[in-house]
Amino acid sequence: MSSSAKLDIAIIGAGLSGLALALALHKNGLNNIIIYESRPASLDIGGAIMLSPNALKILDVLDVYQPLRLRSYEFDTLHFRKSDEAMTPVDTFEFGSATKYGYQALRVYRYELIEVLHELIREKSGISIMYGKKFSRLLSETNEGVTWSFTDNTQVSASLLIGADGIHSQVRKYIYPDLEPRFTNGIGVTAAVPTAQLQLPEGLETPVTLMNNKHGAFVIAQQLHDGSEVLIGKQRRFTESLDKDGWADLLNNKEWCLDFLRRGAEDFPQVVSNAVSNIPKNKINLWPFYMVPKLDTWVSKGGKVVVMGDAAHAIPPTAGQGVNQAFEDVYTFAGVIGALENQNTDDSEKRRTVLKRWQAGRQARIDKVLELNTMIDKRRLPNQDSSDVENEEFDLGWLYNIDFEKTIAEWCA
Repeated sequence: MSSSAKLDIAIIGAGLSGLALALALHKNGLNNIIIYESRPASLDIGGAIMLSPNALKILDVLDVYQPLRLRSYEFDTLHFRKSDEAMTPVDTFEFGSATKYGYQALRVYRYELIEVLHELIREKSGISIMYGKKFSRLLSETNEGVTWSFTDNTQVSASLLIGADGIHSQVRKYIYPDLEPRFTNGIGVTAAVPTAQLQLPEGLETPVTLMNNKHGAFVIAQQLHDGSEVLIGKQRRFTESLDKDGWADLLNNKEWCLDFLRRGAEDFPQVVSNAVSNIPKNKINLWPFYMVPKLDTWVSKGGKVVVMGDAAHAIPPTAGQGVNQAFEDVYTFAGVIGALENQNTDDSEKRRTVLKRWQAGRQARIDKVLELNTMIDKRRLPNQDSSDVENEEFDLGWLYNIDFEKTIAEWCA
């Protein structure tokens, strides 16, 4: 890319990653950005997510944190307890702390975060969103940029194409034509019910995971700013791998989902029976857990096509780091691209080297998160002997206290 030419960037996917990436790129001085989304309007899908200090630090820089905080439930600790009547404490997992990490954790509906991101994007010149544009295939990649087509047969070109289009990424197929996400043989079913319905015992803090060797874990997590609603959920092994339509059919089978949530409730404390006593069917979600095999590269050979977020490394939700790591991807990538643009370099080899450093650094973080997931799984899944891990402490400073600006500078040095 010539130093005299301004980088124009196309982002496929107007979900959390794509919207945050546009804001991060704009923050780094890039203002010729178009987001393409296959759906006909802004996404209003999915349940609530948990945001930890590593992501909140990023959202604060992007001016998202303060308005989002007003829509979110704040908490610090995930609690693990046995499923006996006393709900005996087993372990805790710190998900935030204003004192230690600068931020309490937030639990917020996905659509609320998308709405805040949209509001900020509308204030920025140089960012636009086009809906109803479903990516089809990449047609060419040269030193100047890339050209691709949409399913409506229109063709578009840009200096840089970013695939932020999720675990079943179509952009990724250009780099890995035969790669398919791997089903982890695990699913989760969740629902949202009023907090008052649970009659939470005094002293029972949420989020809490009640562990039962026979039926698995039952999760209770308050949400909405005032905590007046709770997510309830269970996860378990599921050996049958379904296609997209199959998962949709299973989600639409509300009686199956209700049975999934209620099965074995009598073997849990009374609070679980209360939780599942009245479940609105329109508040039920089902999540099959997929992983993307570890990729050798997130960047095309020509360096003009990049994938990130779930398109590069779908992470099971055990440690709640999926979306948090996606925000790390987009923020650090935007910092790297902004630094390279500010250097006005024509050196394509340097660009490729820096992007390789970025990916290597990000992959190392993902690997550590997956190790953390494995540790937590020992506490959640049924038929696991947790006696060897009950006294282990989680060291989370590496996860929550990262200095992103320093890391970006080192990659670009």
